[in-house]
Amino acid sequence: MPVVDVDPDELRTLASVEDKSNAELKDDLFALGLEFEGETDDGEFELEFAPDRLDRLSVEGIARSLRYQYGHDRGVYVPTTNDAEWVIEVDESVPEERPYVTGAIVRGLDLDESRLESLIQLQEKLHATMGRGRAKGAIGVHDLAMIKGRAANGDGDAPKTITYRGVEPDGDRFVPLDDDDERTPAEVLETHPTGDTYRDLVEGLDRYPAIYDDIGLFSFPPVINGKRTEVDEDSRDLLIEMTGTDQWTIDRMLTIVCYALDARGGRIEEVDVRYDDRELVRPDLSTETKRVAHDRIERTLGIDIPGKEVVDLLERAGLSAETTSDAGGDEPEIPAEDVELEAVPRRTQEPDTADGPTATADDELIYEVEIPPYRVDVLHPMDIVDDVGRAYGFNDLEPTYPDVSTVGGRHERSRLEDAARDALVGLGFEDLLNFYMTNEAALFDRMALSPDDDALGARDPPAITGPYSEEYTVVRTWALPSLMMVLENNTHRAYPQDLAEIGLVSAVDPDEPTGVAEHRSVAGVLARTDASYEDAKARLQALARAFGKTLETPPAEHPSFINGRTAEIVLDGESVGVLGEVHPKVLVEHDLELPVAAFEFRLDGLR
Repeated sequence: MPVVDVDPDELRTLASVEDKSNAELKDDLFALGLEFEGETDDGEFELEFAPDRLDRLSVEGIARSLRYQYGHDRGVYVPTTNDAEWVIEVDESVPEERPYVTGAIVRGLDLDESRLESLIQLQEKLHATMGRGRAKGAIGVHDLAMIKGRAANGDGDAPKTITYRGVEPDGDRFVPLDDDDERTPAEVLETHPTGDTYRDLVEGLDRYPAIYDDIGLFSFPPVINGKRTEVDEDSRDLLIEMTGTDQWTIDRMLTIVCYALDARGGRIEEVDVRYDDRELVRPDLSTETKRVAHDRIERTLGIDIPGKEVVDLLERAGLSAETTSDAGGDEPEIPAEDVELEAVPRRTQEPDTADGPTATADDELIYEVEIPPYRVDVLHPMDIVDDVGRAYGFNDLEPTYPDVSTVGGRHERSRLEDAARDALVGLGFEDLLNFYMTNEAALFDRMALSPDDDALGARDPPAITGPYSEEYTVVRTWALPSLMMVLENNTHRAYPQDLAEIGLVSAVDPDEPTGVAEHRSVAGVLARTDASYEDAKARLQALARAFGKTLETPPAEHPSFINGRTAEIVLDGESVGVLGEVHPKVLVEHDLELPVAAFEFRLDGLR
């Protein structure tokens, strides 16, 4: 999950709650869905949150949510924009692999070190999430004072123009950031550390993406900006440009950045983006509207609530709402001004006892909810219901028993899992719960494994169609890589580290009705100076004996383990997994400097 570093004092100032203590602030942030993960050495909060609320990737966005929660702001806010004085012209030479561009001007900023760091952090987090490591969208921030726009026909009153075009790899030269020498784009990829990091995004193209002003090349997206337009604390007017493979994505990324800079006092100015076949005015700050029924809100949250309070909660969530009443059949909708918000049917279909006329079940109350442009996560009416629940306070919801005639109990698989977990803890393992989502590099490359190998974990993983983060793009096919990453992140902890996990793994399987095969896997690692195959087998033998299983370990091969120190796990004659000593190249890949013995097998092998 994304983690954002936030200065609590700055957050209090932006949210207008200087009197809040750190403890109170943490509670309020948790109510928004932001989990406190710790503090940096400088005392900044480390906040983790679900990647759907990308507008909270900066202190400005988090403060905006708090202001709504505290009631300082209400309803949808859309910044005012000045008319365009700048044009981004898209030349036909732009590589077809990265054809889209967007942009905005922000004037009148007063940048200091903390504000500049916040902008850089927002840029990096958007790159990592919505931009998919700059592959889908990349952000360039430039000092506008250092850009010379081209005026049409020498007319000083005409809009100033910059051009998004293609450049030969060994074509025009420029000085990239953190450098002092002019280089061609190809030389940047070969000699510059940032160029080496992002070379895969453009390598192989006949022409590279580039942005020019009247002086020359000043941006090489998605790799690096030019030093000439570098932003510092003295910059007052900024050009924000974004390029990518999808217009909607870069437009939404731009909107989030513009809202953050608007919160810092910046004045947003439009930019005309001119393609051959169309012209766009950006940033796109248009709002969307979605409909949600009052009855759906009550049934989902399990509460009886007047319509007037729902409108209030929606406004406190940063949304705006108008009401209509669906009369049913061919009858026209009742206008908003004629709807009695205090009179709505309860979930029991009994009329509201509030004063005023009551609405019947046929006159269903409907909310027309306006969504601000920075809310890229609102895709469905249920997302609006979630906002209502958060504004109401999930801790204030009263639990109720479901209206069913049966009583729930543990599934057989759950009882088996709990028993296996207890046995592992009894054998000295520390029980873990890892994310089931990961990425292909962690599953395969870093484990010296290929999806085509005939080995445990070597299967095609279910992939996420539109991942928000490059770190979580697939569902894992085996659990051992997750444990290796935990060891990698805890090299500063004392040893021995004996870790185990029982969790979900899956793989693409066309024979399954869902197209995906799933099962629970048991994995364990022993990280210590004397870790060996015998240690792992001894623990596994004790676990098998606890479940009355006969364990056999015939020799086997697996790319992640050392040949000759690897065995197949066979329980009661059925092959269910593998154990052995982890290969040194896997240890080096995870920055581990001591031996690791490990095993993994199917949980149902203990049944």
